[in-house]
Amino acid sequence: MTTTIQVPFVDLRAQHDALAPEIDRAVRQVFERGDFILGAAVEKFEGEFAAYHDVRHAIGVGTGLDAIEIALRAHGIGPGDEVITAANTFIATVLAILAVGARPVLVDADAERYTIDPGALSAAITSRTRAIVPVHLFGQPVDVDGVLAIARRYNLLVVEDAAQAHGARYNGQRVGGFGHAAAFSFYPSKNLGAYGDGGMIVTNDSETAQKLRLLRNYGQRAKYAHSIAGTNSRLDTVQAAILRVKLPHLDEWNAARRRHADAYGERLPARVQTPSSAAGVEHVYHLYVIETDHRDTVQQQLRAKEIATGIHYPVPVHLQEACADLGYRAGDFPVTERAAERMLSLPMYPELTPAQIEYVSDAVTEAVKRAG
Repeated sequence: MTTTIQVPFVDLRAQHDALAPEIDRAVRQVFERGDFILGAAVEKFEGEFAAYHDVRHAIGVGTGLDAIEIALRAHGIGPGDEVITAANTFIATVLAILAVGARPVLVDADAERYTIDPGALSAAITSRTRAIVPVHLFGQPVDVDGVLAIARRYNLLVVEDAAQAHGARYNGQRVGGFGHAAAFSFYPSKNLGAYGDGGMIVTNDSETAQKLRLLRNYGQRAKYAHSIAGTNSRLDTVQAAILRVKLPHLDEWNAARRRHADAYGERLPARVQTPSSAAGVEHVYHLYVIETDHRDTVQQQLRAKEIATGIHYPVPVHLQEACADLGYRAGDFPVTERAAERMLSLPMYPELTPAQIEYVSDAVTEAVKRAG
């Protein structure tokens, strides 16, 4: 009789337990200083995050969605403009485009990477197209060369959605520095996660960075002096203090995720489609996503064995009620829609043990076999 092992989808407590003394000390220092809004930890973390990603500027904001929205606003994207992005993404990408008054134009995914298909970009471009928001989905960088070639040809802005790709590399360079700007999320389950919401915009352009800092803080250049119409979206100082503790561990955590992905790949049956990593890419496996014809049955059987899983994403963006006004219909993006019916995300976090990976893999193998 097989012993049941409980395997959570993400184990945030395990990571906290390892860092608790440092995190407690960092948070206590914020309380002692009382600099809760744009305090010292925010500026220090921005500098460290920029250095880690080999970019000149990093600007902390409230959420990953805000990061995309404010980056677009800083570059003048607004009503009447069209912004191309991936059909296969979390809805926040599209909501950020809508928030600036622009129209999202969706493009299907590459069946191997799950990221935006550069081959489909040209057909989506119109006289109103101003920008592309490529999404480094699940921790896999997009085909950067393919996207940038189209952007250069049509003189388009590129804002990378790197919310799931902290530390990922494309041809040796970390994502975030390829476009005019890039957006990151620090949602707790991210590879670099806060203890609440948080986001970051990175850019190599100093003028853009100055405008981003104004936009996040009421457009304020000095106290009560507002030079532009901004908003209130500032990375919390307590969250920045926590993220400063975590950042030095990110490469180690990402390496562990890659080891876990390799272990899954060695144990999972051939009838399951496992993630592929493109040549020249350093995947960071924010999610470990498999495909199977029997997704729902497999998920139910894993749940019965106390293995938590996820589906990213069960309803594609273009079929969401909130996006009905975009005018898309079922069948418009076949790769994205097929993946939505077949994808299953297995447990993935740095602290996974070999026993847990073996238990999950064996359970998947048995469930697929039973499903026929």
